[in-house]
Amino acid sequence: MLRVRCLRGGSRGAEAAHFIGSRLGRVFTGWVQRTFQSTQAATASQNTCAADDNKATNPVPKDCPVCSYNEWDPLEEVIVGRAENACVPPFSVEVKANTYEKYWGFYQKFGGQNFPEGHVEKAIAEIEEMCNILKQEGVIVKRPDPIDWSVKYKTPDFESTGMYAAMPRDILLVVGNEIIEAPMAWRARFFEYRAYRRIIKEYFNCGAKWTTAPKPTMADELYDKDYPIRSVEDRHKLAAQGKFVTTEYEPCFDAADFIRAGRDIFVQRSQVTNYMGIEWMRRHLAPDYRVHVISFKDPNPMHIDATFNIIGPGLVLSNPDRPCYQIDLFKKAGWTVIHPPVPLIPDDHPLWMSSKWLSMNVLMLDEKRVMVDANETSIQKMFEKLGISTIKVSIRHANSLGGGFHCWTCDIRRRGTLQSYFD
Repeated sequence: MLRVRCLRGGSRGAEAAHFIGSRLGRVFTGWVQRTFQSTQAATASQNTCAADDNKATNPVPKDCPVCSYNEWDPLEEVIVGRAENACVPPFSVEVKANTYEKYWGFYQKFGGQNFPEGHVEKAIAEIEEMCNILKQEGVIVKRPDPIDWSVKYKTPDFESTGMYAAMPRDILLVVGNEIIEAPMAWRARFFEYRAYRRIIKEYFNCGAKWTTAPKPTMADELYDKDYPIRSVEDRHKLAAQGKFVTTEYEPCFDAADFIRAGRDIFVQRSQVTNYMGIEWMRRHLAPDYRVHVISFKDPNPMHIDATFNIIGPGLVLSNPDRPCYQIDLFKKAGWTVIHPPVPLIPDDHPLWMSSKWLSMNVLMLDEKRVMVDANETSIQKMFEKLGISTIKVSIRHANSLGGGFHCWTCDIRRRGTLQSYFD
């Protein structure tokens, strides 16, 4: 979902670590600093990023329907989200921090209610067409269950209404034959996992691993209630200082802040993913996978795949408006860094939960086929020059709900093996 975006690397990363440590104590500071040190060391040496191929890994069961190690191996099965019953989240501090000021009135007026009916109906039709095209390309498509997201719920710490099950990429991360259910950070998304449980249980019964990350309480302490955002300038200043609306009170993360390249997985600290969440994932996936923190010049980081989208072995799309501070890590490893063209989406098209850079939020069907928006002719030409065939689908109204093709999907099975691309 949502594409609004970061933390600074290098010395700025150390400043962020110091800031957090001053508030949470020396023990916590230690592992935050080690996270940045590992990223800095990786930038200095290709070998730092190489996983140890001699370490044993658990083999994927022969008939397991879940198996995916990267973003580009041939796609065989996918979950595609639903726009049905999508609700505007209440205008809480974490929603305010992740949305643009021009839409704040919209959230204040319609929070807890359904998104505009006509717009959602068009989004539903677009996603149905997308599913049909995926099936025509030989991909098995699964869908989450429809749920009434307008129902108000209450925990001991907060009350809210729900949002949707439109963006499975936000809540599910597949690593090998394991489905990891993200804890999330928005109160409106606390119970979003319910829409996917039927599917996940089916995969589990067929041999997949199923892990649910620690669920945060989402108590007031998880959020900086005085997070001072009034303008884009404020956001830039806060990002430069390593300040985010989520604190380090408890682990939280959205799956969409992680992106996979075999044994190496890259993640950003964002408005919805904190260092405790990153550390939980690092420990959980070790020793077979290495988790690397990367960062961008981004005033409002949330979800990595409209900023940095790995589309093939040695090939990455890097948003020119949000340069990556650790890009030398990829260049020294021989990767090609592509800067996609400026998006063509009109200024008057509503993007309640994202930026125009959903144009680069594409879905690779394999190394030579990509699903891309039919209206984005500039990026289509870019792919064609790279020798990648474009499968064109229009999802403009679906974009308004906060995601592109990558967001609207979670690849369950890709035909490939676990490899290291940074040796």
